[in-house]
Amino acid sequence: MIVWIVLAVVILIIAITGIKIVRPFQRGLVERLGKYNREASSGLQFIIPFLERMVKLDLREMVIDVPPQEVITNDNVIVTVDAIVYYQIVDAFRVVYNVSEFESAATKLAQTNLRNVIGEMELDQTLTSRERINTKLRDVLDEATDKWGVKVTRVEIKKIDPPQDIMDAMSKQMKAERTKRAVILEAEGYKQSEITKAEGDKQSAILKAEGEAEAVKRVAEAEKYKLIAEAEGQANAIINVFNAIHEGKPDEELITIRYLDALKNIADGRASKIFLPFEASKLLSSLGAIGEMFNEKASGSDSEEKTNKG
Repeated sequence: MIVWIVLAVVILIIAITGIKIVRPFQRGLVERLGKYNREASSGLQFIIPFLERMVKLDLREMVIDVPPQEVITNDNVIVTVDAIVYYQIVDAFRVVYNVSEFESAATKLAQTNLRNVIGEMELDQTLTSRERINTKLRDVLDEATDKWGVKVTRVEIKKIDPPQDIMDAMSKQMKAERTKRAVILEAEGYKQSEITKAEGDKQSAILKAEGEAEAVKRVAEAEKYKLIAEAEGQANAIINVFNAIHEGKPDEELITIRYLDALKNIADGRASKIFLPFEASKLLSSLGAIGEMFNEKASGSDSEEKTNKG
């Protein structure tokens, strides 16, 4: 009975020792008598107890926290830098058999390359070029860890701390820069305000001048139309009078009388000289005849008066 119990215990121990469960994000490396035998995928796996052993590796992305360290920049300023490295195992065989204590080796490698990268940059570049540092450091680490079967996916700089006196100087510089920008912006605002005001005055003067010019133009146009209308009215009146005279067929005596009336209206008691048109030459003879007729009548009247007195 005791033998069977012992045998059952031995079988149970062998079964527990030989049955291995590999999870989906893991890979197993099986060694037989100290020699690499095979790679075990996820699921239920069996190994020979006491002759084989399995090493499980996590293939998920993992992180290494690089301890803070002091780094000297290119302009001889000491800064404290803290970084984080993200990596993922892509070849389980190489990460086990090509490097001992991968995380420690990756940490030392990250610290060394971090000093090299930042040592090539000045303080201002270091503080403003974190993305550049991250990319360059990732490329260097990825190339170095490729032979270990590891892919460096990301490198992030958590913080870069300059000395306190440098921080105070930078704070004063930033304050001066902000004050300078504020003064410049205020001056630019005043300049734009004055330019806008001048442009407004200019546009107002232009519009006022254009309005006055348009008013003068319209007044001139109205005066022009008035004179044209008056001239056309006078022309039509002359044409109508001329046509009426010719339709009435006047004789020379009527024309003479009308000329006399016209001369009377022209003189109006204020003119000392009267200019007659050339066309009135025929009228002169008629006027002379009329004058002789009046002279004859006057002589006759004087003779009658003398006869009566005698």
